[in-house]
Amino acid sequence: SKLAALFEHPLYNIPIPEVTEKDKLFIVNPMEKFSLHSSGSDEWVSSSKAETLLPTGKTAYDTYPTWLKFHVGINRYELYPRRDPLLPTLLWDLATQRIISSVQKSGGTQLKLIMTFPNYGQALFKPMKQTRDQETPIDFFYFSDFERHNAEIAAFHLDRILDFRRIPPVSGRLVNITKEIRDITTDKKLAKTFFISPAGNVCFYGECSYYCSTEHALCGKPDRLEGSMAALLPDKTLAKRRSWRSPWRRSYHKSKKAEWELNPNYCAQVRETPPYDRGHRLLDLIDMTILDFLMGNMDRHHYETFEKFGNDTFLLHLDNGRGFGTHSRDEPSILAPLQQCCSIKKSTYLRLQLLATQPYRLSDLLREALAADPLAPVLAEPHLWALDRRLGKVLAAVRHCLAR
Repeated sequence: SKLAALFEHPLYNIPIPEVTEKDKLFIVNPMEKFSLHSSGSDEWVSSSKAETLLPTGKTAYDTYPTWLKFHVGINRYELYPRRDPLLPTLLWDLATQRIISSVQKSGGTQLKLIMTFPNYGQALFKPMKQTRDQETPIDFFYFSDFERHNAEIAAFHLDRILDFRRIPPVSGRLVNITKEIRDITTDKKLAKTFFISPAGNVCFYGECSYYCSTEHALCGKPDRLEGSMAALLPDKTLAKRRSWRSPWRRSYHKSKKAEWELNPNYCAQVRETPPYDRGHRLLDLIDMTILDFLMGNMDRHHYETFEKFGNDTFLLHLDNGRGFGTHSRDEPSILAPLQQCCSIKKSTYLRLQLLATQPYRLSDLLREALAADPLAPVLAEPHLWALDRRLGKVLAAVRHCLAR
């Protein structure tokens, strides 16, 4: 296994700083068994219901379902550990746990569902909108592109291979539209959008600002539909997150350009602006830029952090559905922060160099990681080949900076 060998490499065993109590997202009472207290949010249930269904164990931690262990493990430095024994179990739960509730997630431009499991874990479901080999048409603007379920799955594994570990775990899943969405939804607006197509397939389209119409309906075969299931982060009432506008955000206008596209010295003013004027925030943003360039994602307008950790923490790489849309062309403008600032973490640069060598070729590692997903093959081969080409371009950009 190339993947196992990669995670044994010294560059993947650099220790994180010691995690103190204040570095943990949650301080847990080791004596308290698992219960869910109502927080005024629909995503949580009363503890009296929870106690009837939960596993028992020798310690309180043993009573926690896997999704809660994932939440409890989040700290200032990482979303989950490199050698996380929970990861295979959590991915398995996302792919197989019985779905007891499906409602549409509010907000966003395209249809997404919140799925709830019997152990009160929840996942964000993004349905399949196009086949693996369909590329984004060249005349499409980035902001009107489809969100792809397989891009969410591949982004999680790519993020882990780069050792960022800033994307919540994602698994592919085949969902029965009739039994696991239509028959159990309490969402009246969603329920009104189901219909049977002329071909006899079960379809629905929900309500959203893009692609929620009969013409863009999601249809099963006859009621089986692929999608990505992403583990939800802790409820915002329990762990507040802050949303930050990316300094290299695109204009989201058909003809206007953003300031960074017109000013080659744009990075100098970013460096003087909080929170980029101190700490490693700018370097973390450049990490995210490299991830986005590798998967061709032009839609990174915001990112989030956990409010508790202030400025000194990692960035959450959420919402990656617009990645992996094209393999035949690259988008150099995504790399603008790296090219304009000429800065990169040494650890990131060393890992990228490693991933360009034959024993640890990036495309081989991602292919191996995705082979275990229930929806394998997750990516068409040309997307994997494009990764190696793009990695070469990232390294060339760093070499250019070093030469300057």
